[in-house]
Amino acid sequence: MKYCKSKFFVTAGLFLVILLALSFSCMGAEFVHPMETTGFTFSTAPIKPPPYKVGVSNFSVLNSWRVQMVAEIEAEALRQGDVIKDLFFTNSNESLSKQIADFEDLIAKGCDIIIIDPLSSTALVPVVEKAYNLGIVVVDFDSNIDTHKISGHILVDQVEFGRVGGEWLAKELNGKGKIIILNGVKGTLVDKQREDGAMSAFSQYPGIEVLGRAWAHWDYAQGKRATEDFLAAHPQIDGVWSQGGAMTQGAIEAFVAAGRPLVPMAGEDNNGYLRLWKKYQPQGFKGISASMPTYSGATALGVGLTIIQGRPYFKYTKIPIPTITDKDIDTYFKPDLPDSFWCNTRLPDEAMKELFAR
Repeated sequence: MKYCKSKFFVTAGLFLVILLALSFSCMGAEFVHPMETTGFTFSTAPIKPPPYKVGVSNFSVLNSWRVQMVAEIEAEALRQGDVIKDLFFTNSNESLSKQIADFEDLIAKGCDIIIIDPLSSTALVPVVEKAYNLGIVVVDFDSNIDTHKISGHILVDQVEFGRVGGEWLAKELNGKGKIIILNGVKGTLVDKQREDGAMSAFSQYPGIEVLGRAWAHWDYAQGKRATEDFLAAHPQIDGVWSQGGAMTQGAIEAFVAAGRPLVPMAGEDNNGYLRLWKKYQPQGFKGISASMPTYSGATALGVGLTIIQGRPYFKYTKIPIPTITDKDIDTYFKPDLPDSFWCNTRLPDEAMKELFAR
């Protein structure tokens, strides 16, 4: 395919913006540029022709959300297979020094595009800027790198994620009660933003008492174990605010095993949590779930390919997070899929069958 530079008249430019906005909205994503006024970029020529080497810098596959997120990237890479030559995955196992070294390795491999889910929003700035200065297309997702020297950001309003669950829990408790907090991975931006959102809600209710916090890595087993410890230490727990992952599923099972009455719990769209939510609804269990899409990494890959091929793009891509309540749980819960399934997905049927057959 031959590419050439073009000049855009104002009318044509406006028409293209409107056309692209309509196109992207049909894909279910909202595009914003909150940190600068020129979020939309006209790319008049490709950076490099295909095929491309693509690197994925991931800080963990510790929980099932992250496993499905990787599967979403693989599915998108297969869909875009005609323009992708190699796809390299790295996993730093929550080691910051290893993720930095992994990123350097992806640069050394000659990757044309690197998408990154960073463990730290600041510590990875130097290597990300190094790649950007070398002309490598870098797009972050799930959590964001604190620099403008990056090709694109995939944004999720994690503060709102936390606030919605916190506000709901405080109201369920009529503004008064003892609660526990199950956090994710300490030091990550997602973890901080979600708790910031919840605490902004709890601060409006002086009767809410936080008994303690545990960092359970969004993991089922760690969430269950942390809740068991809280139950052993506190004879009264009135509510659970969880950052999600599979931790809320573990929390419910810990309450049931301890013979303690179930209390209102916030969580995420993990199928195991929704299964228990449905099971205990007749007994009066109340839940809420924000829904962090597992396809955020696939979106980052799509944006990276858009940029490198010289097509117009938004530097800041905001993915909406639906909220699941008692009224619409049946829309999301999939009784025929395992607990490890995440409901806000774009995986094709074949990819889902392969993933959950493993």
